[in-house]
Amino acid sequence: MEGNPIKQQQLEREFVSVIREYERVIYKVCYMYTTPNASLNDLYQEVVLNIWRSFTKFRNECKISTWIYRIALNTCISFIRKEKNIPEFVTLNPDVNTVVDENDPLHEMLRQLYHLINQLGQLDKSIILLYLEEKSYDEIAEITGLTVTNVATKISRIKDKLKKMKRKEDQ
Repeated sequence: MEGNPIKQQQLEREFVSVIREYERVIYKVCYMYTTPNASLNDLYQEVVLNIWRSFTKFRNECKISTWIYRIALNTCISFIRKEKNIPEFVTLNPDVNTVVDENDPLHEMLRQLYHLINQLGQLDKSIILLYLEEKSYDEIAEITGLTVTNVATKISRIKDKLKKMKRKEDQ
């Protein structure tokens, strides 16, 4: 594409349009992982750079919002790991459910899940969010500073706690 300036300009316009449309989503994910050593703006710039690097590889196998969310989350986690700053907690922004398309049938279920997760302690929030992002127990252990066995135990207990909380809300 470098040889064709018209295609390059078209690609750049499309990229800028996508970033403008999903800017709030990117900021929300970055906000969840902001630490003293990883500022919001640094994380945001890193995410946008990674989206640009992968932009031509997007295959429409999922919604672009999902794709951007995953890149943002993976970038933030990797950025924090590079900084060698293990997060003690992840702040879950109550508006994070806007990452999901409002018309998506899973929207209400996800909203309820995030509502329940928001009631957990800070460490439990971090662990379950990483688990929901399909991070391995080894990766979760490395990020949180826990042992793999402790991560497995905590995930099991968190799932049980969320089920009990859901049942209690349904009564």
